[in-house]
Amino acid sequence: MKYYATKISDRGNIAVDDTILVKGVEAMAGSRILEGFKPLFSAEAVTRLEDKGYTVSGKTNVGEFGLDLVGEFSYYGENDDTLKGAAAELVATSEVEAALGVDVNGSTRRAAALSKVDFLKPTYGTVSRYGIISTASSGEQLGVYAKSTAKISEIMGVIAGHDEKDGTSLKKELDYTDNADIKGKKVCIVKELLDKADDKTVALVKAYAEKLRANGVIVEEISFDAFDTANTAWQILYSAETCNNISRYDGVKYGHRAENYKNIDELYVNSRTEGFNFLTKAVILYGSDVLSKTRYDDCYGKSLKVRRVIYDKFEALMKDYDAVLTPACSKAKFTAYSIDDAFCKVFEEGVFTAVSNLIGTPALVSGGVQLMGWHFSESTLLSLAGSTERMGE
Repeated sequence: MKYYATKISDRGNIAVDDTILVKGVEAMAGSRILEGFKPLFSAEAVTRLEDKGYTVSGKTNVGEFGLDLVGEFSYYGENDDTLKGAAAELVATSEVEAALGVDVNGSTRRAAALSKVDFLKPTYGTVSRYGIISTASSGEQLGVYAKSTAKISEIMGVIAGHDEKDGTSLKKELDYTDNADIKGKKVCIVKELLDKADDKTVALVKAYAEKLRANGVIVEEISFDAFDTANTAWQILYSAETCNNISRYDGVKYGHRAENYKNIDELYVNSRTEGFNFLTKAVILYGSDVLSKTRYDDCYGKSLKVRRVIYDKFEALMKDYDAVLTPACSKAKFTAYSIDDAFCKVFEEGVFTAVSNLIGTPALVSGGVQLMGWHFSESTLLSLAGSTERMGE
């Protein structure tokens, strides 16, 4: 497996995925369309880490624009038969202390679960998105991989906080403590999501629940039917936003340009045809369809309304519980597959992760499972996960 798209330093202790800008270093987002693009500035999160003495080891391979399952369809990467995420594996093998990744559609959380490392997707707006290659602006969020909640707390303490350069950045100071008192906290397991996971993944969730109970946490299994609806809404919204955001990559100003064309239209068409993979093209086509005049109200407009409904339903659930315990993905292992099947596979797996992207809530993967909470509940999630980590295997 090829971990790095670009290696920067052998002494680096932080890796960043290739959708995050580092000044003067190629930023290709796993796509041929951005081949050779070198930014003139670094992402705000990278700058804050470097100002505190951290060193970037390199840019890790990601699937094209972060749209696939775990990074398997990078133009620059190589995969084994068993699929793993590059940044997650670097952390798992202790080659770096931590890594930054952008969660667009759950690929970072799936990668963390498969590699048995932690990944925190924080509340939308708490970490600056300035300097990331944007696809789905309303739901993507920069987060942190590490081997422990303590290290995630450390890195979040550096990169979180208001940034005037990011119009979505919130002016709110947060606590990222990972050892708060959790006795008496309430966690629910959603039956509908367990039913969609394989036996090994279900066993992981149930074993994790027993660890929480041993630490004084109340864990209950409930029925909550909003996840399928949330997934459909998010797949529509993220496809539409991706279609819009990557329309700028046309082979004119930077990145890949087709060699053969007779006019400006052929330049656009040929460059984008050669530059994007099948999955990205499928997302573009789907996004164009749901934004079309005849489909806008029924698809995109309705999805915006569904987002509000899911927000309200999840908020009501979180008044009764401190966190939701779910699988991060349906399987404990994914194997190589044809890119022709990618659009449907990503849609199916999105049911476990889409709620957090859709309504901007935090989600933490730890021990191969996922904990989701309400806005600004990162300390609770980290403390729940930290209590199980301190118990050991």
